[in-house]
Amino acid sequence: MAFPTSVNSQITDSVTQSNVEVLGAAPAVAVANLYQATAQALANAAQNATMVQQQSNITAQAVTNAGVALLYSLDTVATAKATKTIE
Repeated sequence: MAFPTSVNSQITDSVTQSNVEVLGAAPAVAVANLYQATAQALANAAQNATMVQQQSNITAQAVTNAGVALLYSLDTVATAKATKTIE
């Protein structure tokens, strides 16, 4: 210490060691926070990709359903007559 105080030297030593421990652990904590944030971002990206795939699948099913309904709604007799007159 720079100057003598009325505080017990064991207390000041304990506080100093505690402060050094915090400073020593700071880089590890910072990297752990970075890894956690990166993992969260990647998990969100994967979840968003899965949601897009599901929504695209639902859209494709709806389009297929509409196409089949359109094919079934055509009047086949009228189509046959029209084809017969073209020949």
